[in-house]
Amino acid sequence: MSPVLAGVLQLLALLVALGLSYRPLGDHMAKVYSSEKYYKPEKWIYKAIGANPNVGMRWPAYLRGVLAFSAVSVLFLYLLQRVQGSLPGSLGFVSIDPDQAFNTAASFVANTNWQSYYGEQAMGHVVQTGGLAVQNFVSAAVGMAVAVALVRGFASSRSGELGNFWADLVRGTVRILLPISVVGALVLVACGAIQNFSGIHEVGQFTGGSQQWNGGAVASQEVIKELGTNGGGYFNANSAHPFENPNGLSNLFEVYLILIIPFALTRTFGRMVGSLKQGYAILGTMAVIWLGFTALMMWTEFAGRGPAFELAGGAMEGKETRFGIGASAIFSVATTLTSTGAVNSFHSSNTGFGGGINLLGMQLGEIAPGGVGSGLYGMLIMAVIAVFLAGLMVGRTPEYLGKKIGTREIKFTALYILITPALVLCFTAASFVLDTPVNSMTNSGAHGFSEILYAYTSGANNNGSAFAGLNADTQWFNSTIGIAMLLGRFLPMVFVLALAGSLAEQAPVPETAGTLRTEKPLFTGLLVGSIMIITGLTYFPALALGPLAEGLAA
Repeated sequence: MSPVLAGVLQLLALLVALGLSYRPLGDHMAKVYSSEKYYKPEKWIYKAIGANPNVGMRWPAYLRGVLAFSAVSVLFLYLLQRVQGSLPGSLGFVSIDPDQAFNTAASFVANTNWQSYYGEQAMGHVVQTGGLAVQNFVSAAVGMAVAVALVRGFASSRSGELGNFWADLVRGTVRILLPISVVGALVLVACGAIQNFSGIHEVGQFTGGSQQWNGGAVASQEVIKELGTNGGGYFNANSAHPFENPNGLSNLFEVYLILIIPFALTRTFGRMVGSLKQGYAILGTMAVIWLGFTALMMWTEFAGRGPAFELAGGAMEGKETRFGIGASAIFSVATTLTSTGAVNSFHSSNTGFGGGINLLGMQLGEIAPGGVGSGLYGMLIMAVIAVFLAGLMVGRTPEYLGKKIGTREIKFTALYILITPALVLCFTAASFVLDTPVNSMTNSGAHGFSEILYAYTSGANNNGSAFAGLNADTQWFNSTIGIAMLLGRFLPMVFVLALAGSLAEQAPVPETAGTLRTEKPLFTGLLVGSIMIITGLTYFPALALGPLAEGLAA
C-alpha cells in the first residue's frame, strides 16, 4: 500500500469515528451542563470548597471564580515543583528552578503544557500525577465552563446570569473528562502504553551499551493530555515515544481524543440555543478548515523536493517510521488547530511550508476545532465578527441567534481578537531586541526566526508545541513565554465572559425577512473567509519573514 493511500485511509477512519461519536457525546454534554441534579461526590466537593452550585452568577462573579481558581492552581503547582526534592516518589530528581517552575505552572494551568524541560529527567511521580495530570483535567474543564457560559449568554433572556462556575467546573470534570479518560487509559494500556510507578531502571540497546528509563502513570496522563487538548508529554519525545504512543492504532486513537470534544461541543451549542442547525453551521466551518489544512500538510510533506526526499518518499526527517508522513501530517494539523501541542514528529523538521501550516493553524486562534471550550468560544467570537461584517455590507444592525450585536459587543470581540497577535508579535520582536536569541537558536536565517515566532505563537495561543531547534530553558524565555501563556489564556476569557453577560441581558429579537440566516452554507463560507482574511492580514508580514521565505528558498 502506498504511503499516500495509507494516510487517506487513516483520515477516513478518523472521520467515521468522529461521526459516530458526535451526536451521543454532544447530547450528553448538553445534558450535563443543563442538569439541576448533583451526584454525591460532586456534593462532597462543593461542601469542601464552600460553594453553592445553585447560585446563578453574572459575568463578573463567574470571571472571579475562573481567575481565583486558576491563581490558586498556579501557586499550588509552583510550590509542588519547588519542594519536589523532598517529596516521596521524586526518583532522585531535585526541586525545579524558580523560573522553570513558574513557566511550568503557568503552562499547565493555562492548558498549554509548554515544556522547557525533559519530562523523564526532571519530574517525579508526585509532581507528574498530583500536579501536572490534575491540571490537565481542571484546566480543560475551565475552558469548557467559559464556553458554556457564552452559550448561555446567547440562550438567556434578560437574566444576566451565566450559570455557576463551580458547578460547571465540577460537572465537566466528573461527568465528562473523567469517565472518558478511564476508558481511554484502558485502551492505551491495551495498545501497549505503560502504566506503573516504577523507579529508574537500565535498559539495553540493540547497538550495545544501555540507557536509563523511568516508568510512570503514562497511559492515564496521555489520555487526558489529548482529551483535554493539553499537550505536553511524560517523556521528552512526547507522542513519538513508544511508551506514550506504541503503534499506529494508538496514534489514531490519540488524534481521535484530541478532536472529539471540540467537534462535539458544536452539537452541545446547538442543543443549548435550541437550534441544531446553528451547531451544524459552526461544525461545517471547523471541518472545512481542518480538512483543508490536513490536505495541504499531507501534500507539502509528501511533495518535498530533493534526492533525499525522493528516496524516502517524502519529507521523512523528524518523523517516526512507525507512523510515516500521512499519520504525522494528520497528527500535527490536529494538534496545532487545537490547543493541544502534543507531537508525534518534530515540527521543526517539516518543510518550510509545512511549518508555516502549523504556525498558521495556531494563529487562526486554534478554532478548527480548537481546544476544549476555547475552540467553541473562539469560533463564536469569529461568528459575531462575520455577522457584523455582513451587517455593514447591507446596512442593517447585525444580529446573531436573536441577539443584537451593537457597539459594546463589537468592542469586546475586537479586544478578544487583538490580544493574542499583540502578545505574539511584541514578544517575538522583544526577543530579538532585548535578549540574545542567537544563543538559544540552532538555526539562523528564516528558520531561526520561525523558531522564535513559533515559540510565542504556541505560548500565547495555549498550544504548547515547539520548533525543537530552540533552547527555551533560559530565564528570558521561561519568564516571557510564561507571561504570554497566562495573558493569552485569561485575558481573552475576560472579554468572552463580558460579551456573554452583555448578551444575557438582552431580550431575543424576533427573526424577520432581513435577518441573516446563520445556519446556512452561505454563512459558513462567510465565516471561513472572515477567519482567513483577519488572520492573514494580521500575521502575513511575520509569516513572510519565516516559513514563507524558507519554503520559497527550498
